[in-house]
Amino acid sequence: MSQQTDFSPALLAYVRDMSLRDDEILRDLRHATSELPMGQAMQVMAEEGQFLALLVSLTDARLVVEVGTFTGYSTLCMARALPPGGRLVTCDITDRWSPIALPHWRRAGVADRIETRTGDARRTLADLLAEYGPDSADLVFVDADKAGYQVYYEHALELVRPGGLVVLDNTVFFGRVLDGRATDQDTGAIQRLNAHLRDDDRIDLAMLPMADGITLARKRKPGR
Repeated sequence: MSQQTDFSPALLAYVRDMSLRDDEILRDLRHATSELPMGQAMQVMAEEGQFLALLVSLTDARLVVEVGTFTGYSTLCMARALPPGGRLVTCDITDRWSPIALPHWRRAGVADRIETRTGDARRTLADLLAEYGPDSADLVFVDADKAGYQVYYEHALELVRPGGLVVLDNTVFFGRVLDGRATDQDTGAIQRLNAHLRDDDRIDLAMLPMADGITLARKRKPGR
């Protein structure tokens, strides 16, 4: 059986050279984020941003919900992939990063597709369910506090339409999921979530060994 290739810096550079479709706006936003404390650790990889944009296109998404905005890099990538009239609602616990995100969204010409909400994501997702109704979103991307993932996932699965995707970031959590002695809240939350997803018959599932682990949960259609 073929195993996962060990991606050396040189091989990763080759992959990026062959597939990454980058531009000045994306590079500028990554640079601005990298200068923040923990900015590089919290920002999605450029390849992941491009992958998220592809998922938006593949699902013909018109309504995307994002849990965890930070400096808006993944927001920008997904918003660019939306068709005319498409909408992306992104939420974060704080608006302190908006001054970094907004100018880049405007430069890319997608600020009018993006709605930002500030506050507890549990409340925001509950509000979206009340406003749009169940089965209304095409894709939900979760990249926020790990302790809240289980609740965010359940809200997201109710919000997304049958055949739509819930995408969860950091599902190997820097490799800490292998530590059976871990006592911190975040590692335990991801370990429990992964086990729950594995056994959840409401979804089709794939955990990708990419970036810090990306899990795709496709909501099954009735009768499947």
